[in-house]
Amino acid sequence: MTPRRARYQWCCLMLAGVLLQGCLRRSPPEQALTSPAPARASIPAAISESQPQEPPPPGQLGPTPELMANLSQAPLSLSARRTERERPDGERLWILELHQDDRLLASWEAVSGFASSQSLDRRWSPGNGAPLPAGNYSLGLPEAWGDDIWFTLTPRFETTRSGLGIHGCNPGSGCVCLPDRTSLEALASWAKMSQIQSLTVLN
Repeated sequence: MTPRRARYQWCCLMLAGVLLQGCLRRSPPEQALTSPAPARASIPAAISESQPQEPPPPGQLGPTPELMANLSQAPLSLSARRTERERPDGERLWILELHQDDRLLASWEAVSGFASSQSLDRRWSPGNGAPLPAGNYSLGLPEAWGDDIWFTLTPRFETTRSGLGIHGCNPGSGCVCLPDRTSLEALASWAKMSQIQSLTVLN
């Protein structure tokens, strides 16, 4: 082998070694460009800001000595109204509210009638499962009814409906139902202590 050819082979070996080292040892910037990017944490499309919840009315769980001491001599009024909203179980949401003048003392979620009977006649068709008719009622004192609590409702208007009341049912065929036992007991405490004697169904 001539010296010139030997020098040529030596240069080829050196060049191959440099190229091989470059393949095995990439620079950090190159690794950053060619390596797969780490998975990014998913970012919600919209982050909802938590809205401060309004405190419950002062008599939500029943009358307290402090609350009773701050009430005026004006009578308390109990009313029920049907909303356009539905409960999670699909029943139409009613609201039962206790006021003294314009002051809201308690507000309880209620149900009246079946979801499928909300548009049926409420005054002259007994037994059809329609909600409680609108109007004024006399309210009886709470009484035990098995494991339930029952308030008799007597209409102060002409109707063929009967056997009406407030109790802990869901849904109820014509009655005002308080599915939450705590709400039912709170209403019973108010009725005993403040002598609530009437209910007005607004709509």
